[in-house]
Amino acid sequence: MDKLQSFAPVIGAHPRVLIVGSMPSKKSLEEQEYYGNPRNHFWPIMYRILNEKAAATYSEKIDLIKKHQLALWDTIGYCFRKGSLDMHIEEEEPNDIAGLLKEYPSIRLIACNGTKAYHSFKKYISPMLEQEIDVLKLPSTSPIPGKYNKSFEEKIEAWDVITNDLDEPKS
Repeated sequence: MDKLQSFAPVIGAHPRVLIVGSMPSKKSLEEQEYYGNPRNHFWPIMYRILNEKAAATYSEKIDLIKKHQLALWDTIGYCFRKGSLDMHIEEEEPNDIAGLLKEYPSIRLIACNGTKAYHSFKKYISPMLEQEIDVLKLPSTSPIPGKYNKSFEEKIEAWDVITNDLDEPKS
């Protein structure tokens, strides 16, 4: 197994919400794009809750995230994993999210994309935080079927809570 490395954070000048996944999927790593698997529900959910039309390119998707004061990163910076399933992650090393939060004090909410992202955040990052910050566990946007999967509409309803911490987008 090769050691995997997550991506650099996607972050604009004044983010309000940091969305964290666990580790990019095999397909995302191949594409070098956050949520690069076209079956993943992340981008369609973002378009719906942000009332935006679908972006044609990855750079447009990133611009959309920044425009709405969102940021993207992963709780895990490095790990070993066979395939794409979180349950196969081994020897994980966390990203420096505590450092990112110091650098961007405008972040008011951490939205964890799924259980593994939430558990990794609580295990590695919460103990290092110097400030109080709200942390939410949201349903995974992964297309992989699971015991606790929600429908697309249920995911939209759950994820819409992140818009409560956003201001009107700046042009």
